[in-house]
Amino acid sequence: MSKSKPKKRYKKKRYLLPITIIVILIAFRLYLPTLIKNYVNKVLADIPGYYGQVEDIDLSLIRGAYTIEGLYLNKKTAETEIPFLNFPETDISIEWSSLLKGKIVSEIEMQSPEVIYVFEDQEKTADEEPDKEDWTKALTDLVPLDVNHFEVYNGKLGFVQLQAEPNIDLYINDLRLSAQNLRNVRQTERTLPSPVTATGTSIGNGKLKLDARINLIKEIPDMDVSLSLENASVTALNDFTNYYAGLDFEEGTLGVFTEFAISDGYLKGYVKPLLKDTKLIGKDDGFLKTLWEGFVGVFKFILKNQGTDTLATKAPIEGDLNQTKTKIWPTVFNIFKNAWISAFQGQVDEDIEFKDAFQEAKKEKKKD
Repeated sequence: MSKSKPKKRYKKKRYLLPITIIVILIAFRLYLPTLIKNYVNKVLADIPGYYGQVEDIDLSLIRGAYTIEGLYLNKKTAETEIPFLNFPETDISIEWSSLLKGKIVSEIEMQSPEVIYVFEDQEKTADEEPDKEDWTKALTDLVPLDVNHFEVYNGKLGFVQLQAEPNIDLYINDLRLSAQNLRNVRQTERTLPSPVTATGTSIGNGKLKLDARINLIKEIPDMDVSLSLENASVTALNDFTNYYAGLDFEEGTLGVFTEFAISDGYLKGYVKPLLKDTKLIGKDDGFLKTLWEGFVGVFKFILKNQGTDTLATKAPIEGDLNQTKTKIWPTVFNIFKNAWISAFQGQVDEDIEFKDAFQEAKKEKKKD
């Protein structure tokens, strides 16, 4: 009898350690989301000039993923906070196919994210110093792994100018964006290794389409971008055009088509705006505004293409990003070209390539 008791005690001790370890691991797993949430909230709260938080974080250890729910970041002013970023659901996971190749990279999916650019928040006075670490640095710290696949579903991009009366509110809804190979995860010989595509619906129900190739590993990323906005109702832009030009539209559509390439900080491209079937003078306009819009309307009539009823131009843009200039005379000539020679088409012209900016950048380096 005396010999059996030590054996029983030994068996109990033998199981006590693994059970304790299992209990500790379970407790740590249960507490881990709270630990990560507290860390993320501290990072967001410490961004100069901003304040943000997350509602919850869910972990999936089997998938090697975590989901951030209810992340927001507001711009702080002396009186209030202005919404800036709102990410309802962000899923960040390990890409297993790359892990098998010996690379630890991530996949990110965002559901219904919103980014609101407030014009006044970006203005700096002469005595203000820019923040040493901005919000982008803090957010990228939350995803320390390279990003091999990035998806956005039902996103929104907005531009707001609060000092305008009425407030200017421009936006892109239903944004669907896909990007691959960010931060050049896969080592390839391609000059622009990261393809980016996006579609969306603008204010005025215009259709947005973007196709780009980017090299993000440079301080000023190299890129080749093609973007088109088609058939947006120009009346939706009345707050914007009225504030900046004293014009509002009763009817018509707007298209914007642009291509540009950037190499070593040198930009080469163009912007081609196209107005179609527009009518300026509204029934409720006062005498002075009617007079001004009538004056503008005369020139619009002279300079529009009578066959297609379009007023358009093509504005070349070129130069170092610190000194980018729009070429005035080609822009003016293209107005007359559209009206009297050959109407511009509502499409991207596909006459800008990355090599164009690359060659111009080489010429600028030789000058220096």
